[in-house]
Order: sequence, then C-alpha cells, then structure tokens
Amino acid sequence: MIQEAKKILRETFGYDEFRLQQEAAITQVLDKKDAMVIMPTGGGKSLCYQIPAMIFDGMTIVVSPLISLMKDQVEQLREYDIPAVYLNSSLQPEAYEYNVKKIVNGDVKLLYLAPETLMMERTREMLKDLTVDCFTIDEAHCISEWGHDFRPEYRQMAEVRKDFPEAVCIALTATATPRVQEDIKNSLNLEDSEAFISSFDRENLFLKVVDKKDPENQLLDFLYTRKNQSGIIYCFSRRQVDDLAYLLEQEGYSVKPYHAGLGARDRAINQRAFIRDDVRIIVATIAFGMGINKPNVRYVVHYDMPQNIESYYQQIGRAGRDSLRSDCILLFSYSDTQKIKYFINKKSENEKKVAEGHLDDLLKFLESTECRRKPLMSYFGEEYGDEKCGMCDNCISVDADVEDLTLQAQKFLSCVIRSEEKFGANHIVDILRGSKNQKVLENDHDKLSTYGVGNEWSKDQWIQLSRLLIRQNFVSKGEFGSLKIEKPALAVLDGSENVFGTLDRTSTSISGEEVTRTSSEIENEYNEELFELLRQKRKELADEDDVPPYAIFPDTTLIEMAYYFPQSKDNLEALYGVGSVKKEKFGDAFVGIIKTFTAKHGIEERQKSLQKRVQKTKSTEKHDLIGEAFNDGQSISLLAEEHGVKEVTILTHLKKFLDEDNDLRLDGLLEASGLSDRQRDQVLKAFKKKGPLMLRPVYDLLNKQIGYDELRVLQLYYLAQNK
Repeated sequence: MIQEAKKILRETFGYDEFRLQQEAAITQVLDKKDAMVIMPTGGGKSLCYQIPAMIFDGMTIVVSPLISLMKDQVEQLREYDIPAVYLNSSLQPEAYEYNVKKIVNGDVKLLYLAPETLMMERTREMLKDLTVDCFTIDEAHCISEWGHDFRPEYRQMAEVRKDFPEAVCIALTATATPRVQEDIKNSLNLEDSEAFISSFDRENLFLKVVDKKDPENQLLDFLYTRKNQSGIIYCFSRRQVDDLAYLLEQEGYSVKPYHAGLGARDRAINQRAFIRDDVRIIVATIAFGMGINKPNVRYVVHYDMPQNIESYYQQIGRAGRDSLRSDCILLFSYSDTQKIKYFINKKSENEKKVAEGHLDDLLKFLESTECRRKPLMSYFGEEYGDEKCGMCDNCISVDADVEDLTLQAQKFLSCVIRSEEKFGANHIVDILRGSKNQKVLENDHDKLSTYGVGNEWSKDQWIQLSRLLIRQNFVSKGEFGSLKIEKPALAVLDGSENVFGTLDRTSTSISGEEVTRTSSEIENEYNEELFELLRQKRKELADEDDVPPYAIFPDTTLIEMAYYFPQSKDNLEALYGVGSVKKEKFGDAFVGIIKTFTAKHGIEERQKSLQKRVQKTKSTEKHDLIGEAFNDGQSISLLAEEHGVKEVTILTHLKKFLDEDNDLRLDGLLEASGLSDRQRDQVLKAFKKKGPLMLRPVYDLLNKQIGYDELRVLQLYYLAQNK
C-alpha cells in the first residue's frame, strides 16, 4: 500500500518524496496500527492521515479544536478534488444538513469535527452505522494538562474512540515536551502504539532576539524593506494591538488588528483578509493564529515577550510553512517579565509553579549566547547536534561586532560587591554614574570607591552590560531583583578572564549578506518581476474559486516558476507542489504568463536544470531519491531519520546509487565517520591493500579494532573517491 501512497503524494499533492517521518507514520496507519506523530509546524503532519484516508475504503474522522483550520484544510482538499467536509458551530443550518447528508450517503472521505460537535449525541448517533477506518486527533497536546493549551473536552476523546473499534487512531501535534508526549499516550490509551518523532528544528526560520529599546522605531526599521510580505506581529495586550495597528496603518502598511475584544464577525473578516492576501499584516494577541495554515508568512515579530517556550515555538511556527527562509524577531525587555509574573501570581499554587518554570526556561533561551537552537531543541527533549546553525543571531554575529568589555565589567562587578549584593542593576548604575538620588545618598553609596567611575557610559549602556553579565553567568538575579556575584566573575575581577560580547542588541535589521548566506540559490536568483505577475494571476484565480491563494499554489511553486521559466505544462509537474490535478486545472494560465514574459525579455527556459528535475520526479527508486538528497546536502543521519531506517540502510542505498555510475559528495561521507584522521588513513590503506569489496579481510587486518559500521562508511568513501 505504501507504493499507492507514494503515487498519491506525487500525482495528487505534487511532492517528490516523503519528508521527516511521514513514510514511516503512513505505513503504520495503513497497517491499522495506532500512531503518535510529533512533527514541527510546517513539517507535513496532515499528509500522515490525508493520504491513508484516500486509500481506506471507509471514512477518516479528524478532531480539531480549530474552526478556522477545518475550513482552511477542507478548501485545500477540494482543490485537489478530494471529498472532505466539516461540521462545527460556524455553519448555517442548511449547510450543516447538506454536509450531514453527504456523510450519511458515503460521499465523504475526510470529516473534520470540533470536539464539542463529536461529543453531541446526535453526531455519535449519525456516525455509529458508518464505516470509520481512521480516528485522527489533531493538536493532540490539548489533551495534556501539562501542555500550554490544555482543553478539558479533549480528555473525553479516549471514551469516544470506543465508538469506532475497527478504526486506527493517530494523534498529531507540533509542540509537545517529553512529559506532554507521555500524557497524550496515556490519555488516549496509545501505550502500545509507535511514536514518530521528527526533529523540532525548523531550519528555514532565522531566529533573532533584540533588546527592546525604542520598540516602535525598531519595528518600523524591520518592516521598511518588507512592505509586500505577509507577517504576524504579536502583542501582549488588546490595547497594544490597537495602538500598533493604527500606527502601521498611518505609516502606509496594509494591516488589521485581531484580539478577543473585537466582535466575532470582525475577527473573522480580518482573519479572512489576511489569509486571502487582501491584507499583508495582522497585529494580534495570542488569540490569533492557532491553526492558520497560510504558508507564505515571511516573518513573525514578538513585540512583547510570549509567556513560555511552547507559545513562542508555536507562534514562530506560523512563519515559513512553505520551507522558504522566514524571519522571527523577538523584542526582549525585562520589564515584560513583570507583566507575565503579574498574571502568574493570579493562578492557583500548582498552576503557578508550572507557569514559573515555563518563564524560567524562556528567559534562559532569550539570554543564551550560544546557538539559539540548542536551548530551544533541548526544551523539547532533543539535542541539537551542530555547533552553529547559521540561522540565528548568535551564530552569524560577526567577530568585529564583539567588543572587549572587561574594564567596564570589572567596575560593575566591583560595585555589586561593595554594595553587598543587595541591590538591582538600576541602583548599581546610579552609583557608577555618580547619581545624587535619595537611595544612593541614604545608603552612603556616594562614599564607595566605585562611585562616579562610570561616567564614560550612558545609563542605557550600563544596563545593557548588566544583561550581558547575567546572560554569560557572571551575575545572577536574587530575591527582589538584587544582583549576586557568581564564581566565574572572580576570574574577571582578578584579571585572569576577559568579558567579550555585543553590547548593542537593539538592531532589528537583517542585511542582504545574511539573507544570502541563509537561503538557497533559487530563493536568491528568481525573477521578482515575473513572480509578482504570477502572484497576481494566483490571486485572481483564488478569488474566482473563493479560496486562499495558497490553495492554488504556494509561493515556493511560483518562485520555482520564476527561476526555471518552464515553457510547457508538462515541465510544470517537475516543480514543487504541482501534481497532475493542479497541472490540468491551472497550468495553461501560468505557462501563458511565463511564455509572454520570457519572450518579451529574451529569457530562455533553464532547460538543463529543469530536465534534471523532471527526471528526478520520474524516478521512483528509493536509492535514487536518497542519493540525490545526499548530494543536495542532507546528512546520512538526517536521511535515516526522514526515512525511518537505520544509517546502515542509507549507506546501502548510497552504494547502489554509486554502483549506477552516479557521483557521491565525499565531504558528506567523512562527516558520517567518527574516526580520527589517523584511524581513517589506516582503514583506507587497508582497503587499498585488501580491496574494497569485502569488509571481513579489512576488519581482520585492522585487528578487529574498527567496527563494521565505520568500515561501511569508509568503504563507500573509498569507492566514491576512486570511481
């Protein structure tokens, strides 16, 4: 059945191959074995039940707490000619009854339901005589009281499951810590099921934390070069949302507000305008966005701090669902933590303890000086393997931006000690700058040797330094915000260790060089003028069909059109997201625009590159797909994870790929070896002496000191090098 699934993936959805754990999860579901799928936002969770739904004889039920997402997904499925409907409170009575009739008549493959709708006696009565092959629970973290978005009605799903004893159950979420994952399994009785957990890393998201100094101007600086891009700006309060939306509108931006204080009709209108590309920017509280499947959100800005890492991860997950580079900017101020603590203190004792832990974890992430993906992945129980991701502010900071701040650090730390570690940063700075305010004079701090020694810096610069010293663990915050000296600070004070850092973290701008370094050739070199023409056509077709533009094609597809310049409908099918259904529906319209544009400007189709793409899409052999992906830069370990197999299986596929007279990149093979340079040379000499085709003679020659897994890697390296 997996071959049928691959055919649907290619011909219906227009994708060349499965991503992450999709193939393994789909195989599990098709075998009628329960599954839990943890996959990052934008990772393709929906296909894990949508493709089996098209293969099963009966119906697939999808439980989702998100009315907007149900409508969105049903509209997209209908563009693929897949029969899907939803039932929830947003439907008019006539539309509701029409959908019920289709369900009862067996004309529906996928039925989307709100949990409250499923719990209704009428709904359960309607479904009891129908064949249900798959019971899907989306946003499954809502079932856990340890999660950030607990929904009590989700706890009843385990009971409803019993209505469909023959149905396989699949639970899906993007945000679940190990503790929440365990709670999901226990609550849904999935103890014996397989868990398919993909990396939480969203490689295409650029993460940046900015010290909040002049937020309005910082935001305007960021948006200045992004007037035609879609984005979401998150604020803490409704008032802030309204004020900011008004400011941006006055500055000429296409913007709408979204928060719980607006009427339901206004919220729906504003959300629809954003999804349909009639409005570029939504300024919102956390009330907005859960379940928004708009793939071309190019940035998410946190104007205020989120309340925890799960909220942050879920909200930035709304950017870049089309896998194109997208920016995530967070304006960080310690004063924002006080707002969050105010609401935490209103919670019950147990909830308060959980929320305080969440806030501490968030602050560690925000104050980190290492690669941002390390603490972020660690929170979800995953170890980030690389030293640098190249897609966060900490990893691409230029050495020239890093200053030696040792002298000022010594002054600051000395002042903390001389004031007996009883005061916060603002008071320490007042002493250093020789302030005559009442608190300094009352405590006789004008008599300290550090009084007035810091006039070379502004108050703001000293506060920035205090934050840097906290981030680098030279100082910690005690009770009531007082600063405490940590052990590493003693080495700074005696001159045996220096303090380095970037004092000014207030810039929200992202240079063109940084974008080029962190995005693909296609993203950097597509024809922007043609892209705009294609986008206009997409909008026109979407309005005719009354669907969001991305239901026609995502931006990724249009960018590839504007890079390859395909001159025929058949060549379109080689592009991302163009299956046979959409090729026939929309191909002529887009190819017509491309041909007119290329003729006018004397541009030729990138025929050679496009033919390579065409050949690749026609290849259904797994070793071809794996070999191409490896040569495109994917590591052996990542390929093993994506395909749900062991690394030795990937090596077998790569050897078959090499045997068919293809090249393999040598650097990727060396990355997979854990041996030292000396050991590698020993192994390669042994292969030269004994020949590379049999491993046992080489194993014996090396006195059985090098394991077979390492020998297989270097065997492949030797063969590729001497091809």
